[in-house]
Amino acid sequence: MSVYFDLLSLSVCRGVLRRPIGQRLLAATKTLDSDNLEARVAAFGELAEELAALHALDSLPSALATELLSEETPFAVAAAAGKPLPEASEAALRRDLVALYAATEAVSRATADTTLPTIGNRPAAAPLDRPWGEQVEALRAWHAKNGCGEFVFHTAFLWRNGGMKAVEHIDPIRLSDLKGYEQQQETARTNTLAFINGFPANNILLYGDRGTGKSSTVKAILNEYADRELRMIEVPKEFLRELPDLTDRLAGLPMKFIIFIDDLSFSGNDDNFSALKAVLEGGLATRPQNVLIYATSNRRHLVRESFDDRNGNEVHAADTIQESVSLSDRFGITLTYIHPDQRRFTDLIRQMAEDMDIPLTDQQVYDISQKLISSRGARSPRFARQYLIDLKRQLLSE
Repeated sequence: MSVYFDLLSLSVCRGVLRRPIGQRLLAATKTLDSDNLEARVAAFGELAEELAALHALDSLPSALATELLSEETPFAVAAAAGKPLPEASEAALRRDLVALYAATEAVSRATADTTLPTIGNRPAAAPLDRPWGEQVEALRAWHAKNGCGEFVFHTAFLWRNGGMKAVEHIDPIRLSDLKGYEQQQETARTNTLAFINGFPANNILLYGDRGTGKSSTVKAILNEYADRELRMIEVPKEFLRELPDLTDRLAGLPMKFIIFIDDLSFSGNDDNFSALKAVLEGGLATRPQNVLIYATSNRRHLVRESFDDRNGNEVHAADTIQESVSLSDRFGITLTYIHPDQRRFTDLIRQMAEDMDIPLTDQQVYDISQKLISSRGARSPRFARQYLIDLKRQLLSE
């Protein structure tokens, strides 16, 4: 039972015991010295089921290491920030690592009994590819490079109902894929680099015509700099009132975060309006230095306003109108995206076709531009890309 009690007494790494593999490992070690064969078989079967779902039946250490590396331990947070832990805390960490590693070995040895499912003990990848108690410095260097917590293995998240869900399949678009708005992209890129490097940076509002690449610019920024500890969290408009909770959650972490709000607009009585306004600038609690907000909108002033709003019976109507336009003023940078003129639209189609290896003559490019304008009613880069993707499919199927 010593292995079980060693796990029960984890301190720095205790959160691992609340994760799926950690929970099943704890339950399995509890049965190691028990005479209750039924309980042992059940506990090992549940651990094997969890490992099989991860395709890790041959490597319990690897599956457990993944949970450990993505746990937001005090050591991981400090290491990612380049700060030392007190000596006593590091000693406790080393003890925890020894206990976790010993538990994987004990469980794997026990499966030599044919009544139990086979659980392999193939070593985990670096930095936990050797006995874990010897790897504190390797772990420190790993977290300094890769960050900590759930942000280690994922770069994009969706926030809703007070929690984050990792985005498994991120749009791979890069800035080089976006044509025609180089000045706007360069401004966004320069601002983001300043943010990453610890210099003052501004929140950004990208507004303008639909289909011009506003959202794609933000997603491309993440893809450009995710390897420099930049992370992005998309917050749907209906959850903006939870922004203070999210910024509090991020404030103590060493990584840099962009909160992405897509297609932003408000009605006049929307509670989310005040929440965003306070986080941008003006609330008692300031926005953390490691957080920026990038928002896209088709509206310059973000709040939908009717003539009734201007001609209503409110005594101080001008104050209400002023408040409704003040939100967009709280973004330090505003980038405007408008549909290109005819010549530029034709150039965009030509550049996109070249990127996709679609051979087109100048006349064919011009004909496509005219067709899109007449059929879609706008010189939209999105429409052009969609048309060329379909054209590429037709050419490949011939």
